[in-house]
Amino acid sequence: MSEPVEVLIADDHPVFRDGLRALLSTDPGIVVVGEASSGSEVIPLATELQPDVVVMDLHMPGLDGVVATREILHASPHIAVLVLTMFDDDDSVFAAMRAGARGYLLKGTNQADVIRAVHLMAAGGAMFGPAVAQRVIEFFSRPRPATVPLTFPQLTDREHEVLDLLAQGHPNATIASRLRISDKTVRNHVSNIFTKLAVADRAQAVVRAREAGLGKTPG
Repeated sequence: MSEPVEVLIADDHPVFRDGLRALLSTDPGIVVVGEASSGSEVIPLATELQPDVVVMDLHMPGLDGVVATREILHASPHIAVLVLTMFDDDDSVFAAMRAGARGYLLKGTNQADVIRAVHLMAAGGAMFGPAVAQRVIEFFSRPRPATVPLTFPQLTDREHEVLDLLAQGHPNATIASRLRISDKTVRNHVSNIFTKLAVADRAQAVVRAREAGLGKTPG
């Protein structure tokens, strides 16, 4: 018989950890070797225990799951990180993927799929829930002007997208809907744009953007 898959759970909610541990323990091919309640706890535990899979929540106190994923994989790239979270917005999904997560499921996913994901990732595969997979497809099929990355290089790709929509005259609520992110995230991006472009307000940012060729309506 093959060795059981060793799993480390990282989630700040004790009730959810208990439920997840109980679920995984129903599979004789999985053993839960440890639990952590924060990003700062899971990093040293992963280094010490060297599990096959870390099941990681994203939003935890202190260091979040994205930072923890990056740190764990920097030290132990052979460990597979499966994100199990409530958040399916673009920023969360792609931040986790950039950090190196090979799986992304939403809390509430079918229990059998969680177990299947653990085995699949331990074997070197990847698994994304249907809603997350659809976001990935939409992201890569979305028109992305080739000139955008060359304009305002101090901005991130997401900030470029927000600025372009600002220059088209869209309010924050529309930008949030278009990019599938929260209103708060849009406000944070807009604030960062003001700082990086050294402008005082939305109007000045729009002027700078349009002077650089942004804000042209597709079509």
